Amino acid sequence: MPVNSRRSQGKDAAVQGTNDSSVVSKVSAAAQGYFHDDFQKHFVCKVSRRAPLINRGYYVRWKAVDYCLKQFFNATQSCSRRQILSLGAGFDSLYFRLHAEGALRGVTVFEVDFPEVARRKAALINSNTCLKDTLPDRETSSNQQTNAVFIRSGHYNLIGVDVRKEQEVEVTLSGAGLQWDAPTLVLSEVVLTYMETQWSDAVIGWAAKLLPQSVFVMYEQIHPDDPFGRVMQNHFLKLNSTIHALKQYPDTVAQTQRFIQKGWEKCVCLDMNKFYFDLILEDERQRVEGREPFDEFEEWNQKCSHYFILTASKGSTTNQALLTLPNVSSIPHMTPQWAEHPPLVIQPMCGSPSIEAIGMASAVLAPGIILLTGGFGRSGRDTAARVLIKEKDGWKCVCVEAHGDQVVSVYQTLTSIPGRGAVLFGGRTSPLNPTGSVVCVTFDPGNEQSQSAVQLSFRNMVCTGTGPKPRWRHTSTLICYKDKTFLFVFGGRTEKDPVLSDAHFLCLEDKHWTEMTVVGAVPEARHSHSACPYGGGLLIFGGLGKGGRPLCDAFYLRHTSSGFCWETKNLHPPPIPRYSHSAHVVNEKLVVVGGVWLQADGVPGVAVINLSTGSCVEIPLDTSSVPWPLMLHSFCSELLDSEGSEMVLIGGGGNCFSFGTHLNLHPVTVDLRQILCNSY
Repeated sequence: MPVNSRRSQGKDAAVQGTNDSSVVSKVSAAAQGYFHDDFQKHFVCKVSRRAPLINRGYYVRWKAVDYCLKQFFNATQSCSRRQILSLGAGFDSLYFRLHAEGALRGVTVFEVDFPEVARRKAALINSNTCLKDTLPDRETSSNQQTNAVFIRSGHYNLIGVDVRKEQEVEVTLSGAGLQWDAPTLVLSEVVLTYMETQWSDAVIGWAAKLLPQSVFVMYEQIHPDDPFGRVMQNHFLKLNSTIHALKQYPDTVAQTQRFIQKGWEKCVCLDMNKFYFDLILEDERQRVEGREPFDEFEEWNQKCSHYFILTASKGSTTNQALLTLPNVSSIPHMTPQWAEHPPLVIQPMCGSPSIEAIGMASAVLAPGIILLTGGFGRSGRDTAARVLIKEKDGWKCVCVEAHGDQVVSVYQTLTSIPGRGAVLFGGRTSPLNPTGSVVCVTFDPGNEQSQSAVQLSFRNMVCTGTGPKPRWRHTSTLICYKDKTFLFVFGGRTEKDPVLSDAHFLCLEDKHWTEMTVVGAVPEARHSHSACPYGGGLLIFGGLGKGGRPLCDAFYLRHTSSGFCWETKNLHPPPIPRYSHSAHVVNEKLVVVGGVWLQADGVPGVAVINLSTGSCVEIPLDTSSVPWPLMLHSFCSELLDSEGSEMVLIGGGGNCFSFGTHLNLHPVTVDLRQILCNSY
């Protein structure tokens, strides 16, 4: 056998293996009630529970395909015969589900996959009473080595043939009874991208040529070059099942043009964030979001931004089966207002200490000393405090024994109290177990001969008054008012409240949650926002709001003679909505770094908001000096000098859907001198 042929067979086998993983995930999502399918479980040996993120991901895939099927059925309901041609069907249960729903009136399903996959599926069907009872008229091929039609019936045909072989496919489908002029839905769920692009283009082309009344439905990946896309590609590369098409067709616009160029008349392509918010009703979204405790918003939105659902039509009958967009989009596409200046340069931190975790909290205890608490790393929640210490030869990271009550949590806040240490508030150990404890952190910086001998003490602060609910993903900011020091807690979420808008003041001298007069329009409820001290008050920016939509508003909490007042900052042009970012005020400018956005391509860099004029520009980040994908969400940051010329970004990353966990390996620094020197 030629070497190239053996290599091709090895890749084909690896691609077939993705079917086995996919079906287990579909069964998990169905078992948790994301969608109803009593048949998929018959195609796995054992039902295994996947992570909530994967369950959601397979739900939105199932929902998108189901939506397109209903569009097709509605558009062709007056036709006497309709067909579904599923390419690379694997162990999908589509026929059996539609049969149980009574949706197969005048519909015939043709499933095509590699002969080995079709052979395995035929054996599973023939050995399972529940499955074969739905096919009372089935005929099973007695010689599956020579006959490509493994199961034949009036409404279902299982065919083993390589879809790259156009002539063989045409002959086999004709022999199985497919009528080329009948309205047909061609379904391809993450199938064509495993082929080299010349072959997937050919399949799209022959489908348009042979099926004059048809709609092509495709679900695949996009955006290969951002950090999530790089992790995604590396995952499939390790599985020997490289994804090809997204290189040449990296976004929804390119995919749309691809289908038009290959002979399809009309095409609509949406990324899955847009499908989820624009084409799934709110009550259905609420149902799904309540299925399981969930706290992987960044990874969920990034996964959805890297997959699309596409419908392309040929012939007047199926034009109505295209995805239908609302008049007003929930998340309209926006173009960042890029500054006419070079990107800001990201560099590995001098000394390059290893810190891999998400959801940490940070605070500057003294010049050159940064405390890190909590977070979630490869071995679970971190149980020791860590301190970054600047020494002559660079930064070092040391784990420090914490005397007294120790807090192990994620998405907590750690607020520096100059000369007194820091205050730690909130966080969670799981989405069902938030904390409302206040912890006072004091430290002894040691001596010049042994800076690594920093001593920390964590002690619960017993507070009076009515405090906030236990929460996480909130902000805590230091405010001084009338000779008193307050910890101002805003927003976040609880195990029952998806977003919060309440505000609380803790007087640190009295250890008392204090009622304060606050007037003005309260900011919309949110979590994963930023809050920065400014002008004796603070600035709130962005976050994830009600219904899971990112925000782009900014509010100034200004002190008055009788308390505080909320003021809305007028920003122009509006920045791209985002959340899970960090922010600092530098030289009368709000510098917003990283985060997750849905309404623009690429990933956020740095947004610079002029607090005097309200003008806003976006500056990209140059990460070429960082040898690994840099994911700037669920991270923390601190300014390294009083001028604000350098910022350190610590931690970040997340669980990249089913592609594995990616955590930033080391802290990095960003040079902000350009922001200090230029007028934006």
